[in-house]
Amino acid sequence: MRGIFFSSFSENLFKKTVTFIKPYKLIEKHLLFKMKKLFSIFLIATAVFANAQDSKETANRFFYELNFKPKKDSAKVEKVITILDITDKNRSVYQDYTVISQDSIMKVEIEAMQKSGQMKDLSKLIKMPKISARVYKTYPTMKIQFVEKITSGFTPANIGYVEDSKFNWKILSDKQKIGEYNTQKATTEYGGRKWTAWFSTDIPFQDGPYKFSGLPGLIVKIEDDAKNYSWVLQGNKKVQDYTEYSYIEGMMQAKGGKVSEMPRDKFEKKFTEFKKDPFATLRPMLTPEITSRAIPGMDGTVGDMIKKQEKQYKDFFKATDNEIEPDYGNLTVGEVERTGTEKIKK
Repeated sequence: MRGIFFSSFSENLFKKTVTFIKPYKLIEKHLLFKMKKLFSIFLIATAVFANAQDSKETANRFFYELNFKPKKDSAKVEKVITILDITDKNRSVYQDYTVISQDSIMKVEIEAMQKSGQMKDLSKLIKMPKISARVYKTYPTMKIQFVEKITSGFTPANIGYVEDSKFNWKILSDKQKIGEYNTQKATTEYGGRKWTAWFSTDIPFQDGPYKFSGLPGLIVKIEDDAKNYSWVLQGNKKVQDYTEYSYIEGMMQAKGGKVSEMPRDKFEKKFTEFKKDPFATLRPMLTPEITSRAIPGMDGTVGDMIKKQEKQYKDFFKATDNEIEPDYGNLTVGEVERTGTEKIKK
C-alpha cells in the first residue's frame, strides 16, 4: 500500500468562491495565483490520481474486498473495497473505491459551495482511501503501468513505471464454489510472495486485482500464503460513460499531468524520497505572507494547513511497511502450466 491522495481546485470553482470573500479582493494578483496553486494541492487532500482518457468508455466494474496487514510486525487487518474496471478500450484500471463511492455526497456539497459562494473544508467530510496507486493493464499484452502521485512545487505530478510481467501460473485440478462463482485453483510466486488464486472461466477476462492476470478466466480470489493480502470478488456491474475519475476529481482537476515513466528502481528511489519529505519541493516557495493568510471556510492559516497535511502524509506512510511486493526484484516472465498436461505458452 502506498501514498495518499491529492486534489486540486478548478480555476472556475476557485474564482467563484474567492470572489465572495471581501478580504481576498485586496490581495495582489500574484498572491492570489500562489494561493490558488496552494489550494490545488492541500484544500481537499482526497481525490484519486487522474490519468484518464477524454473519450467516453463503457466498463465492467468488478468489486474486490481487500483484507491486508499494513504492518509486518502486527496481526492487525485493514479492509477496503477496490475496483477493477475492464473497459471497451482494451484496458483495465485497478484502484481504491473509497473516493468514488462518495460521489453523490461530494456532488451535493460542491454544488452548495458554488451556489452560496462560501468555501467549506470538505476534507472533514470525506473518508480517506487506503490505496493511492492506480494499476493499468493494456489488452491483449497485459502490459502493466503502475502510477503514483507526488508533488512538484505547487503542482501534483504523476510518476510511474511499466512492466511486461507475466505470471508463472500452475493450474491445479482443485475446484471450489466462491459465492456465486465456480472456480479453479492456480498458484504462482510473485514479488517475493507465494500466491494462491481461484479463477472462473465463466467470466471471460484474463485479469484480476492489482497486477495479477494471465489465467483462463477472471480471478475471483487471490491471497498470499501468509494471508498478508487477500482479495475476494464481491460483485460486478456495468458502468456507462465510464471514466476513472471520481466526481470530485472532475471538479478539482486532479490529473497530475502526463505520467513520467522511469525504470522501477528509479521510481522506487523517487517515491521513497517523497515519503521522507512530501513537501520538499514546495517549502522553498512558501513565503511568510502566504503562510500567515487565513483560509476562508477553514480553521487556521495556510501555514497551519501545511503542518496538518504534512503530519497526515507522514502518519500515513509510517502506518504501512508491509508492501505487496517485498522483493520486487524477483519478477519473472513465465507461462501457464497445467498439472499433468503440457505447458501452454502465454
